Amino acid sequence: MSESVDLTLWRNNGARSPAYAALKRGTSGDRARPVDFCVPSNPYFPTPEMFDRLQRNLAETLKHYPGDADTIAEEMCAVFGLNPATVAMGNGSTELITWIDHLMIRESMAVPVPTSGRWTDQPLGTGKRVDMYPLQESQGFRLDIDAYLRFVRDRRSRVAVICNPNNPDGGYLARHEVIRMLDALTDLDLVVVDESFIDFVDAESEPSVADQAAIRPNVIVLKSLGKNIGLHGVRFGYLVANPAIAGRIRRALPKWNLNSMAEAVVFMLKEHMEEYHHSLRMLAHDRTTMTRQLSSLPGLTVFPSQGNFVLVKLPAGKDGVELRDYLAAEHGVLVRECGSKLGTTSRFLRLAVRPHADVQRLLAGLYSYLYGAPGDRDADVLAPRAADASITAGARGRHRRRRASELRARRHARPDQPVHHLGGDTA
Repeated sequence: MSESVDLTLWRNNGARSPAYAALKRGTSGDRARPVDFCVPSNPYFPTPEMFDRLQRNLAETLKHYPGDADTIAEEMCAVFGLNPATVAMGNGSTELITWIDHLMIRESMAVPVPTSGRWTDQPLGTGKRVDMYPLQESQGFRLDIDAYLRFVRDRRSRVAVICNPNNPDGGYLARHEVIRMLDALTDLDLVVVDESFIDFVDAESEPSVADQAAIRPNVIVLKSLGKNIGLHGVRFGYLVANPAIAGRIRRALPKWNLNSMAEAVVFMLKEHMEEYHHSLRMLAHDRTTMTRQLSSLPGLTVFPSQGNFVLVKLPAGKDGVELRDYLAAEHGVLVRECGSKLGTTSRFLRLAVRPHADVQRLLAGLYSYLYGAPGDRDADVLAPRAADASITAGARGRHRRRRASELRARRHARPDQPVHHLGGDTA
């Protein structure tokens, strides 16, 4: 049976990708669920055993009030070796960003772009001046700390923010470089290091600067537990800062700002940390393989990443909005087109790292869109396309006309035109 994907969910959703629940509600047919490359997650955690346990206790979990945030935070701190006095937990990192803005950003804030949208949208929405430092595509969106420090001084910004690894490119700044930045900005009102994706870093064994935040006078490190353990729907993030800053944030937060599901998950983590660390190693392997396979596509630029996502740039003349709609409709693959992100264009896509079988489905769709639908002689080099994917009637006609044109062009191409093989191992 075919399935129709409601593409207006993307077009009407502004800067964000549509929620998965909205996609399910807006999808007809009985085909298997789409493969989500939109939202970076951890496909290997929680374990099936953990999900079984959560399901068995679901009614009890939902029917009763949770413990207060301090109780849940104390357990989380015991798991991760943190001092509860230096921690504040929020209903997702977005809640914490909101309160950081309200309580600690008074006049102006510097932030490199492109980056996570909340770090520009939130302070702009409350009337702050946001000084945006442009990361250069020609430098792979790498953050030059010395240039950023000069920018902060030139603009006289009172708060400085970086995301490490950065979103959407996954660029990573080594721990010693971050500490050098903290040392240079001790006179600012605040320095924030958003480490929402730090657990996925394998470039060095101890990448976080949370230990520094706990003892410095003007530093906050932000963490996203939901992103790391693959449970975005269970909203919980936390920050680490010196006790005075952490206490100020805690006092502003509602006493019961965390839900019972978050409490249940936090109290399970201690028993499953070995599986969690194994999941990070598996995802790092997938990231290496996926990056290598994407890099083998001619004309596609792939940026080095230490996150659980990879940023790519389409060849000239190719549009990410059209590709996004095509992949959703013809291959059941959802991707994040970055035209709404400050500092990028619609030629950029952020692709969540996923297991090999899912990536093959993505590669098949990318190959078909970028280079034309495969003919008989090279069909065997591509992973099978989701043949039962469909699209609303009008859009299906447009895609079929485009593909027919591509096939005609291929028939008139030189007979020695090379066949592209998808590289990478199959582990």
